[in-house]
Amino acid sequence: MTRMFVWSKLSSLKWMDVWEEMFAGEQRAVMTRLPGKKTIRLEVYCEKKSEAQKIFKEFGGSVRELKAQNWAAMGSELPEPVKIGKALLLVGTDKAAELVEIKQSNPGREVISIPPELAFGTGHHATTATALRMLVDFAKSRAGTEWSMIDLGTGSGVLAIAAEKLGAGSAWGCDFDAMALRAAAKNLKRNKTKKVVLEEMDVFKWKPGKKVDCVMANIFHDILEKVFPKIAKAVRKDGMVVVSGILKSQAAGCLAAGEEAGLVFEEVVTKGKWVTARGRLK
Repeated sequence: MTRMFVWSKLSSLKWMDVWEEMFAGEQRAVMTRLPGKKTIRLEVYCEKKSEAQKIFKEFGGSVRELKAQNWAAMGSELPEPVKIGKALLLVGTDKAAELVEIKQSNPGREVISIPPELAFGTGHHATTATALRMLVDFAKSRAGTEWSMIDLGTGSGVLAIAAEKLGAGSAWGCDFDAMALRAAAKNLKRNKTKKVVLEEMDVFKWKPGKKVDCVMANIFHDILEKVFPKIAKAVRKDGMVVVSGILKSQAAGCLAAGEEAGLVFEEVVTKGKWVTARGRLK
């Protein structure tokens, strides 16, 4: 049985933005507001005790071991459903009876089940939700045609799953985090997603092959800046690039690096401290 360790700490709600910025891009991090209180609980899930202890030494809090069978029970309250236009509905439940009822109550919407097992991206964060809206618009423009996508830093797999639900003929996602990919594999199965292929890979080792219609990357700004040339090589001339997970303070430099690599960004959306951008080849 795989061992897992969790670092946790309680903090005031007023410091939420600070913590969010502190752990920007850390896909193992979970931030939960306690019901009825102006308090948040911060958690980071690690495969090695030494990783959790390193965070403890820097920020205090506590470290405990978590058995694998408890992963899905990390949070007793499911997040609220997220509607992406009239096309998608993201829910936290994975119970068959509840999903049937939800689908019946939302005709016309593709329902995607992403339980917050390890919070590798449930669609609730502004960066993911905005990227999904851009994907919905792109899918509408390609309705009735065969299109493909790449999801760099796939996390929970939600973007790739959404792509298939929206009509993509194929989707490929990669992530360097083995835990994220295990969670994503479960999500592919529960959403009956059969056209998505996931691979454990560092994006720095990724070698673009056949060009695709859509490239999405929700990763650190400094990583984006280095892989923009690869992204530019991977997308078709009439395709779309979506980059997200960028702090507002980092956006100008990050997007400038993308433009230097041969991209032009036609839409930049800011939600709080976060920026998501939609672009294409120049």
